Amino acid sequence: MSEFLQKTDYNASIHAEILDSLIRSDESLIEICEDRAILEMTSELSGRYDCDQLFSARNDDRNQLVMMMAMDIAIYHMFSIHNPQKISAIRVERYKRATEWLKAVRAGKTGIPGAPVTDDPETVRGNYFMKSNPKRNNHR
Repeated sequence: MSEFLQKTDYNASIHAEILDSLIRSDESLIEICEDRAILEMTSELSGRYDCDQLFSARNDDRNQLVMMMAMDIAIYHMFSIHNPQKISAIRVERYKRATEWLKAVRAGKTGIPGAPVTDDPETVRGNYFMKSNPKRNNHR
């Protein structure tokens, strides 16, 4: 179980009554969706950041931006349990925003202020980017 997010953290993103109706008194659903969200985030962030240290932070040591994105992803997964066809537009938009942000972080277009950077040479990706012009077709 992940202890990065706590149930009281969700108060800033979703009303407690809605969260309770989503999980239907099964607290393990919150843990499952949180774990999935953290794994989804780890798969994108591990090339640049020390995810073990990032997600093991507790209380005031947690990165608020990472918390917000993790909650948006977890809440989306909770909504998906019921009827994925009828997820509210705001939840879909927040999930898309979170996944686009993760891709931008992975690509190096943005960063996470205050997050621990990885120093593992196996996972560090350099800032080397290669690009060329499109192939010309001069033959007729």
